[in-house]
Amino acid sequence: MKIHVDVVSAEGEIYSGSASMVFVAAELGEVGIAPRHAPLLTRMRPGQVRVQQEGQDEVTFFVSGGVLEVQPHLVTVLADTVERAADIDEAEAEKAKKRAEEAMAEAHDRVDMARAQAELAEAAARLSIVQKLRSGH
Repeated sequence: MKIHVDVVSAEGEIYSGSASMVFVAAELGEVGIAPRHAPLLTRMRPGQVRVQQEGQDEVTFFVSGGVLEVQPHLVTVLADTVERAADIDEAEAEKAKKRAEEAMAEAHDRVDMARAQAELAEAAARLSIVQKLRSGH
C-alpha cells in the first residue's frame, strides 16, 4: 500500500509522490504516518520530514515549521520553508546556530529571548539533519 505525499511551501511544490511511510517532526514529537492513517491536523516544529519509498532511497527534507494534514491516502506538509536535506550547507548551518546562541546571550527582554530561542531551535534542527545525513544515520 502507498500513501500520496505533497510537500509544499510559499515557494511552491517541493515534492509530490507516493510513499510507504512518512515521518514528520510534529509539534509534540515525531509522527509516523502509514497508508490509511487516521485523519490528523497538527502544527510542525523545525525538523525533518522523511519520505520512505519501497526499493528507493529515503527522501529527507528540513522544514522550519508549518502544518501537517493527514488523510487516509494523502499527507500534505504545508511548510513555512523547506529545504532538501542534501542541499543544506553544514558550515552555514553551524554559523546560524552560533548566531542564535549569541542572540540568546544578548537578549534584553522576553521577546528578544523568544525570538532567539526559535532561531536556535531551527538552526539546531537544520544542523542535526545534515550531520545525520553525513554519518549515514
